[in-house]
Amino acid sequence: MAIEGIIGKKVGMTQVFAEDGALIPVTVIQAGPCLVVQKKTTEKDGYDAVQVGLVEKVSSRRVTSAIRGHFEKAGLQPVRTLAEFAYSGEANVGDRVQVDMFKPGDSIDVVGRSKGKGFQGVVKRHHFRGGRESHGSMFHRAPGSIGASAFPSRVMKGMRMGGRMGNDQVTVKNLRVAKVDAENNLLYIRGAVPGGRNGLVLVRFAKNGKRG
Repeated sequence: MAIEGIIGKKVGMTQVFAEDGALIPVTVIQAGPCLVVQKKTTEKDGYDAVQVGLVEKVSSRRVTSAIRGHFEKAGLQPVRTLAEFAYSGEANVGDRVQVDMFKPGDSIDVVGRSKGKGFQGVVKRHHFRGGRESHGSMFHRAPGSIGASAFPSRVMKGMRMGGRMGNDQVTVKNLRVAKVDAENNLLYIRGAVPGGRNGLVLVRFAKNGKRG
């Protein structure tokens, strides 16, 4: 069984030493353990994939009858977080997906949700320069003109303006695995990944990346 990814939670950032003594900034991910909840096939669903669930305690009161039936069909306890991954070889419902599927040096993609910043203006959201800060200026952090008055007499679609910033799905590609702690289900990834502490992330093998 070779499933292409795993679900995890971001623990935080720290530093580790490489074999040559270099200090490497890493993000620590509590990756798995996960279980295969459903197997999808080309004949039945139109594509091949496995639905994977992150093993964590879930109150039975928070499970709807539809979700309960989905997990009873698989013969598993309900979980809160589900995701789909491609796979190769054999994969069956109930198979465990562990962090030891990764090795140091593997090239991976990490999918997460960026931190929400709320409503922000154009200077922070779109990196506008703004106007002069000198005395008498009335144009400091304003967006300026957003359209013509005569033609087309409307604000064009896609105009950069103030608005909600952050809380978007972000994929960081071709990161490298620095260390794997299989005993504690921890994955150490070089550099930063999207989201805040305890944020859910999907870690998957990069499509054309190196595998250790």
